[in-house]
Amino acid sequence: MPIRLNPTFRDALSAASRPLAGIWICSGSPLVAEICAGSGMDWVLIDMEHSPNGLESVLSQLQAVAAYPVTTLVRVPIGDVVTIKQVLDLGAQNILVPMVSSADEARAAVEAVRYPPRGRRGVGSSLARSGRWNRVEGYLADGDAHVSLFVQIESAEAVDAAADIAEVDGIDGVFVGPADLAASMGRLGQQTHPDVTAAVLRTFDAVRAAGKPVGVNAFDPAVARSYLDAGASFVLVGADVLLLARGSEALAAEFIPGGDAPQRDSY
Repeated sequence: MPIRLNPTFRDALSAASRPLAGIWICSGSPLVAEICAGSGMDWVLIDMEHSPNGLESVLSQLQAVAAYPVTTLVRVPIGDVVTIKQVLDLGAQNILVPMVSSADEARAAVEAVRYPPRGRRGVGSSLARSGRWNRVEGYLADGDAHVSLFVQIESAEAVDAAADIAEVDGIDGVFVGPADLAASMGRLGQQTHPDVTAAVLRTFDAVRAAGKPVGVNAFDPAVARSYLDAGASFVLVGADVLLLARGSEALAAEFIPGGDAPQRDSY
């Protein structure tokens, strides 16, 4: 019996009547991923760049969240054609590629998610979860419809190239990373510095002018709302590990007399 795959994040954004709020899954835990998937958030992001995730743990998390009405993205650690091929074959339908700084890099990411002759993705879906072991009718012919691709702008160089990046055919949206952007501007750890915020908003304008949705990472609720007011179509508003860290610190502060809160960097 043929199987139908879920709508992509591209489809979800197109159909949405409001911006979509998401949560970052950095723990590497399928159990935590399932908890987040059932929270009511619109989307979750499984991270392979800064988290202890390999192919096996990503597969387990994709399986854990599959029962819930939530859209799942996977951020690959690098825009490498082999890595992207493997993550797609795990069944990830939505890919986020970090550190894209030029239109050429964006085009290379597009090629990595598309089958020949339009791209360079290896053909192995009959053996993989992506095509549900040949149970998705016409998977190869309709490959582009089953996958969406988003790229991250995270440097001053990328901000200058934002319009060219967004205009690349096959790029479904752009996600701005203020942390690395701040670092590239000599403002390490100062994601809300006025210069960094101005660069984020300049990226918003360029991407939206290209007709593509733009999103941003903003764990401070006030900052998130300001970016939503500025036209963000999707926002990451928290992360599993940070929610656990701050929640456990709050308990310690309440119940341990004289306890000092750990020192931490803002994010």
